[in-house]
Amino acid sequence: MALGGGVVFEDFFPVMVERLGAEGFMKELCNGFRLLMDGAKGMITFESLKRNSALLGLQDMSDEDLRCMLSEGDLDGDGSLNEMEFCTLMFRLSPALMQTSKDLMEEALAFEF
Repeated sequence: MALGGGVVFEDFFPVMVERLGAEGFMKELCNGFRLLMDGAKGMITFESLKRNSALLGLQDMSDEDLRCMLSEGDLDGDGSLNEMEFCTLMFRLSPALMQTSKDLMEEALAFEF
């Protein structure tokens, strides 16, 4: 997956889910959120993302790319990401996890009827 500035991400989430299990994977997502959040606000803000993006090897991302990342996941329009918005965004950015979720939902619906 590529972002505007030519940053390419490889989707390791399916492997993480396989190795850690669903609960372990969710704990890791929450750890990632805490790593990027503004400790005083309890949210990922533009400033906290910019400050902590180097921890993820993203120090060369432009301000525009960082703002784009925030706006992509900002469901309530407050300009920052809470933990739920962050986790939702991470799932949406993983095509393999989205397909697995879709497959599980279809399987559950077929089983129920």
